[in-house]
Amino acid sequence: MLENDVKIKLRQIVGQSHFKDDMETLVTHSYDGTPMLQQLPEGVIYPKDTAQVSAIMKVLSEHRIPLVSRGSGTNLCGGTVPVQGGIVMVMHRMNAILEVDMQNLTATVQPGIITKTFIEHIEGLGLFYPPDPSSMAISTIGGNIAECSGGLRGLKYGTTKDYVIGLECVLASGEIMRTGGKLMKDVAGYDLTKLLIGSEGTLAVITEATLKLIPPPKYKKTMLAMFKDIYGAARTVSAIIENRIIPATLEFMDNPTIRVVNDFAKLGLPLDMAAILLIEQDGEMETVERDIARISEICQEQQADQISIASNQEEALKLLTARRSAFTALARLRPTTILEDATVPRSEIAEMVLQINRIALKYNVQICTFGHAGDGNLHPTATTDARDHDEIERVEAAFEEIFEEAIRLGGTITGEHGVGLVKAPFLEWKVGSTGIAIMKSIKQGFDPLNILNPGKMFAKESRRRVVIDRV
Repeated sequence: MLENDVKIKLRQIVGQSHFKDDMETLVTHSYDGTPMLQQLPEGVIYPKDTAQVSAIMKVLSEHRIPLVSRGSGTNLCGGTVPVQGGIVMVMHRMNAILEVDMQNLTATVQPGIITKTFIEHIEGLGLFYPPDPSSMAISTIGGNIAECSGGLRGLKYGTTKDYVIGLECVLASGEIMRTGGKLMKDVAGYDLTKLLIGSEGTLAVITEATLKLIPPPKYKKTMLAMFKDIYGAARTVSAIIENRIIPATLEFMDNPTIRVVNDFAKLGLPLDMAAILLIEQDGEMETVERDIARISEICQEQQADQISIASNQEEALKLLTARRSAFTALARLRPTTILEDATVPRSEIAEMVLQINRIALKYNVQICTFGHAGDGNLHPTATTDARDHDEIERVEAAFEEIFEEAIRLGGTITGEHGVGLVKAPFLEWKVGSTGIAIMKSIKQGFDPLNILNPGKMFAKESRRRVVIDRV
């Protein structure tokens, strides 16, 4: 239990109404977007600025109380579940756009701003911030940075790490540190900015971010390519890249996902397709028209059954919105939806999808697959019921084998969702025992008392990996 004197100190820092320990608030902050994971914290605190975060951390450090910082809790790896109790720090009050620098094309923001709100503000100024996670209507910039979020535009424009150029953060001790800045070049020592991006709140509490902005594309065109052969869809992805064309968006949906998304978004898609590619290109009009024409030729060469080009922006937006709604659509099927991610080289997409289907059949579970085909990041998604313990065990076994397959094909256990609790037992499969040791030493350097998001990233015991070798 949190001692009363600690509660008094915390309330003195943020004000009476911004520290809560009533049961409703504790339950609300005991879980995140990951199904079947929950643990009550002992208190929830809402700082308004960096000075308050620093003061809070000094109190928590003195009393060795765990701290989980969070935005909207949309992550899918159990990253903000307070597994060791302690305090949950919610960053929503720190939601200001502090500056948009038109000369340097940067924006400085607090971590609690909603991603979509920020993007719309920047676009209103005639600029462009490309990272676009599917959760952007809810997720925060701080959460995006903690998880190094990706999105549909990742193939051409990169992910969150490519646009964060400076950070202000508070260490476990309460010390305030700044990294990077409004700089395009900076090699003064280790790149602490990049180290903090994707660190899932285990190293520091991010309180401010300087983000790189770019000019917006002048023209866009969106198309669908539909295939009755999944290998044809996969070959198309590789062929597009081989032709030196990098689309803004190159997304994949398998047949089960097509059926659910079609029912959800009322698109009138043919339901006998093995796979659909959603492709968008942007840039100068002449270049976009040339690329779309060549992509259409490639789709025909790879035996696409149907090719459809959006006739206007409204139709294109409907297609993109439908893809962004894949998880929501799948979540309607059964009480529990477990959305995972694994990344493989583009050339292995078809093989990975086929292995996912084989594994789903082997364990008698329902798994639909969609994802970012252009960068090899697939999202196998199980629809299940947490009350059926036998089925849940089979789902977990299936995902373990899926991660195994991803590694075997030269891939990784997570492309954008992070490690958190869910992937911690498998992290050593990817980075090896030496990599784990180095990461733990970094954690020790930043957080010697292990009070920042403890219990995440590093499992008490790694899963034994059985190497799969199939012809």
